[in-house]
Amino acid sequence: MPQPVVGRTPAELRAYIEGVDPTSRQPFMQEVIQGLAEPLNDNDLKTLQYDRSTPRLVEPDSEENLHRLFIDNHWTDYLPIILPTEERVEAMLAGTSHAPDEVVGRLRPTFFREAWESTVEKVAVNAVMAGAKPEYFPVILALAASGITARQSSTNSFGMISVVNGPVRHEIGMNFGVGAMGPYNHANATIGRAYGLLSQNLQGGSVPGNTYMGSLGNWYAQGATFAENEEASPWQPLHVQKGFNPKDSTVSVFIGGWYTQAGYGPRDTWQEKMRRTFRACEPYQPPLLVVDPLVARGFVAKGFDSKEKLITWCAENAEMPAREYWDDLWVQTLLRPHAVAGVEPYASRLRAAPDELIKIWEASQINIVVTGGETQTAWKMFGGAWRDSTFSIDVWR
Repeated sequence: MPQPVVGRTPAELRAYIEGVDPTSRQPFMQEVIQGLAEPLNDNDLKTLQYDRSTPRLVEPDSEENLHRLFIDNHWTDYLPIILPTEERVEAMLAGTSHAPDEVVGRLRPTFFREAWESTVEKVAVNAVMAGAKPEYFPVILALAASGITARQSSTNSFGMISVVNGPVRHEIGMNFGVGAMGPYNHANATIGRAYGLLSQNLQGGSVPGNTYMGSLGNWYAQGATFAENEEASPWQPLHVQKGFNPKDSTVSVFIGGWYTQAGYGPRDTWQEKMRRTFRACEPYQPPLLVVDPLVARGFVAKGFDSKEKLITWCAENAEMPAREYWDDLWVQTLLRPHAVAGVEPYASRLRAAPDELIKIWEASQINIVVTGGETQTAWKMFGGAWRDSTFSIDVWR
């Protein structure tokens, strides 16, 4: 069924059910009834058991043919890879004390699909393919263990944003200065790429039109991973806010990437600028605000001596008319049922008059990270906090 279904008339929706299956060209409901009522045939029985086992090694061949094999089987992100030979995988495994056959975690491209199990060795294969170094491997394992795929198959075209905190940033030479969010650092780039590769290969694929249905796709899926500039920040780092110790090394995953806003300051009219920016955001997805250290210190000068104070201001000033809020596709699809059921704050928002300004996010949903090289008072706001989780890297050393 083509998206969206929100806002369509009952007649349009019924036409899907009473119409023709666009793939088989057969009446849709007839196929459903037959599928439920008829006994299993030989073809059904053939696919009753799904064998996930794969050969540990592929047959030897020329380098050119092996690269072609990986592309033809959708095992790559279509950029050149490092072929994962046994020797290279063994060298990657030296980056952790965990056994190669230990189960790392489970991933799936959508919430209704069964999660696939992966091992340390399988993660190492993808880390090699991405060009990562063994010293990066604990970070990659932490991402694999998160249970959050970087290749979400939603039609919304999600992209993952990962933020690294703690001593590991220095240990592996991550960039949190000039160009922190760009392609200017080996660790940043290959860790993000490894997260994407392991996600598509260890969850059952990510093939457009088959196991990936993001209508537009997302540039962030190439690997949006960076570190927080804790030393230049006047505020607590992200992982400390999430309950970790300053000396812990962690990675936080933000699911979304639906939108990107940008600005400079805080200048004299920063409040008006921020309010306009909030209103232009996707209201279903709260923001991840990434600011240069110059911006953070500018906010401190205006009285925001903690991230929490700025986050509270953002939550109180992120408003839009109720009519616009409820006209949003995913607010209507995913949040309206909570409102109808009486769940707050959605129920109060639903009772608001159409032109009444309502607050669109809770403070607990908004996150701020400091990074960058202090060459400009620049900030970016990403749709990146639909769900955020912070994971220990140290447990995978």
